[in-house]
Amino acid sequence: MTLGIYIGRFAPSPSGPLHQGSLIAALASCLDARASKGQWLVRMEDVDAPRTQPGAADTILRQLEACGFEWDGPVLWQSQRLDAYRYALDQLIQHKYAYPCACSRREIADSALRAPDGSLRYPGNCRTGLPSGRVARAWRCLSDASDLHWSDAIQGEQHEKLAESVGDFVLLRADGQFAYQLAVVVDDAWQGVTHVVRGADLLDSTGRQIHLQRLLGHPQPAYAHLPVLTNRAGEKLSKQTLAPALQPAHAAPALCTALSLLGQNPPADLGRASVAEVWAWASKHWQLASVPRVRAQEDPSCPNDA
Repeated sequence: MTLGIYIGRFAPSPSGPLHQGSLIAALASCLDARASKGQWLVRMEDVDAPRTQPGAADTILRQLEACGFEWDGPVLWQSQRLDAYRYALDQLIQHKYAYPCACSRREIADSALRAPDGSLRYPGNCRTGLPSGRVARAWRCLSDASDLHWSDAIQGEQHEKLAESVGDFVLLRADGQFAYQLAVVVDDAWQGVTHVVRGADLLDSTGRQIHLQRLLGHPQPAYAHLPVLTNRAGEKLSKQTLAPALQPAHAAPALCTALSLLGQNPPADLGRASVAEVWAWASKHWQLASVPRVRAQEDPSCPNDA
């Protein structure tokens, strides 16, 4: 990415420790920020309280430190930003960009429409008002039929019509939790984030986030979506798929594996070097243009019989 004002970030969800897949996102986002003489922030996306695992955030920060990461400024905690999300939602409601929804999951499933890719989308049952006798369970953002276009530094030109792909999407859930889409847009704008380097599993969220940025009058960051790491079954590495946690004692080899998967071609013996030496090599040789233009790739450490 071009030199100039650059503020990047790594924003893990503390639902479990970091694994090799999350290390890839952290490493690429940090290296790209440093290559552009920019800032690199860490944000703990703990807005979804039911998914937050006690102690996971501290574990993540210790793992990052053991792997040689240094971030700028204090860590931002989404759980301390609820008033900001409420204000943003109120602004959307005031301008009639958001509306209350009384639909249960069962009702949505029974009436959902098909998107062009075969996935389900919200049919707009409450778009013109709540049914008689019903109360709001959630708040949704109005989508529209316009064709969103943006350029991804890795995945290339993208476009999406939200009205066809997802319909009106949730901003405040029935359980009172603010949706990820709203929180991330509010926080990126508040922190001045200019570049978002993250996994391609979040590429499908980008259209909704750009839509919200425009509705709220926030600037649009530049995006780069990295290939996500999967197991042999094609499942993204995560706590749910039992991805092994990063081990501080093996930080240097893990960093070298991440560099290889990011297309940086580190020397074969770099994994036997110190963490500081790995970072020195990576900082000197980082090239975003070398990252593979695929949305997923298999973890080479997965056993053959997985």
